Amino acid sequence: MADNDSPRVPFIASKAAIPEDQYHNYDKIVESRGDVIGPFGVLLNSPEVAGRAGHLGTYIRFDSVLPDDVRELAILTTAREFDCPFEWAVHEPIARDAGVSDEAIEAVRERVAVDGLSSHERRIVTFGRQLLETNEVDDERFEAAAEQFGTTGVTELVATFGYYSMLAVVLNALEVAPDEDAPSLG
Repeated sequence: MADNDSPRVPFIASKAAIPEDQYHNYDKIVESRGDVIGPFGVLLNSPEVAGRAGHLGTYIRFDSVLPDDVRELAILTTAREFDCPFEWAVHEPIARDAGVSDEAIEAVRERVAVDGLSSHERRIVTFGRQLLETNEVDDERFEAAAEQFGTTGVTELVATFGYYSMLAVVLNALEVAPDEDAPSLG
């Protein structure tokens, strides 16, 4: 990793830094998020990738059938499994606001057993851990999630883990660091 707080590629915060025929990608990101933040600042080095990733992310983050607490706990689980400080820093406060318990946040952060969590939170964390550690989910875990969230919901749960895995890889490889005062993975 680099010895400074700058990403490995330029952070594109201005529309003027990309080709004019790609302004629509920049505009869509700003429209959905209010500004160019985190992974999108570095992804805009390839405006088409940024635009397409942003399109999927807008759906997963703002329009998914999953309840906010489910989505955010899935994101935190992904951030922890990928050791992604930026993703964790951004989503820990969002997860708290969405109703994810302090116990669940700490269990994920510390990578400890989830036996003391609600069955709802335990199901999300164990599903994500198994998926991200083994690249698959056993039938029992999958069926329990499908029963709780339905076919569309379990599909979107898997897509949430996948999307935030992609962002974690981008953030880690391109060394996008969180603010110093942001929540830490520890």
